[in-house]
Amino acid sequence: MTEIADAARVRAAHERFVTTGQLSSRVVRSVVADSWRRSRRSGVDPEVQNAPVDMGGTDLVGYRSSLALAAAMPVVRELLVRPGAAAGWMTALTDDVGRMLWVEGESSLRSRVETVGFVEGGVWREECAGTNALGTALATDQPVQVVGTEHYARTVHPWNCAAVPVHSPQGRVLGVLDVTGGDVVASPLVMSLVRATVAAIEAELARVAPGHAGPSSSVLLRTPGPVARLRVLGTPMLHLGTADARLSLRHAEILLLLARHPAGLSGDELAVLLSQNELSDVTVRAEVSRLRRLVGPLLSESRPYRLTSTVRTDADMVHALLGSGDTDAALTAYPGPVLARSFAPGVVRIREELTADLRAAVLASPQPAVVSRWLACDDGADDWQAWERLAWLAPKGSPVHVRAVGRLDLLGRRLGT
Repeated sequence: MTEIADAARVRAAHERFVTTGQLSSRVVRSVVADSWRRSRRSGVDPEVQNAPVDMGGTDLVGYRSSLALAAAMPVVRELLVRPGAAAGWMTALTDDVGRMLWVEGESSLRSRVETVGFVEGGVWREECAGTNALGTALATDQPVQVVGTEHYARTVHPWNCAAVPVHSPQGRVLGVLDVTGGDVVASPLVMSLVRATVAAIEAELARVAPGHAGPSSSVLLRTPGPVARLRVLGTPMLHLGTADARLSLRHAEILLLLARHPAGLSGDELAVLLSQNELSDVTVRAEVSRLRRLVGPLLSESRPYRLTSTVRTDADMVHALLGSGDTDAALTAYPGPVLARSFAPGVVRIREELTADLRAAVLASPQPAVVSRWLACDDGADDWQAWERLAWLAPKGSPVHVRAVGRLDLLGRRLGT
């Protein structure tokens, strides 16, 4: 049986289970079967029309603003809500009892999911809404994808969802991050994206955490200023609070270098990191002045040049994922090299270090799919060692093995070996 079983067979198994209590483990995935049993024992009606809503209005706004997870929303909006608007999914972040704190996405899709109670304040733990990725992830403390007819409630059968628990720095479950939508959400790549986002959230929570966390669902984690995020993998962009600014290459270089040197840089130090040729103090000062007009108080008025608030980059997220051992998610979060058009020595070093770290993780991976993803990107296309690794990992004679051997032969002829 495939990982996501045939919808018609699952629908038939679901119908049999809700009417007779009998279940075929050969048709339904174990994570789903176990959840169906829990849902039935909890007395969930498979004909339930929507999940219950137990909080709203100013009560919900006040409650969610007091939680640790409030610090996560800038990350969620950047990594999931923005791409979801075009891809066709809704994003939800819950507390530790499965209550939806934030639900964001494209308005026409929002109106459709609202009919099943997919709203802020809605409670989606299993005993309230039956099998769903959010509730099942909360019940098992594991990433979960639930597709179509795998949902316990029939009203949710048209939807697919993927969810990953979010943990505090102490390992306690704070809530669940969920995406819900159409066919695209059934993709393994979407699950990788949700996992990558959760890794970034947990890194952010660890960064702003005090010495100890308080009771569950009532932890106050405050950042000293607006959360700024710098995109350097792809088109340079700065997200500061609710404002976005597209950056010139030079401005992106300066912000990246200052983000990597939180204690600040003198004019001479910044000049050396920005150019192989000598840059005058006047030139550096003029560039910084223009950048300050764009980012305001994020950049200090006095020397050394420094950022007044922590700026997190998408490259930081890739490093965090590699540090957690999740190479597949790191590849998902890596659309390309750091500021690929930059020749600034300081940026080149950052770029080369990230690429080298990612490549090393790929070469150490036992998964052919991970190595294949590296080889599919520009950085890895002609990577001899990676092609050798893929040829060794793939079953001999399989299409993947044959392709790897063929590419090694081609590279050998190009190199004259």
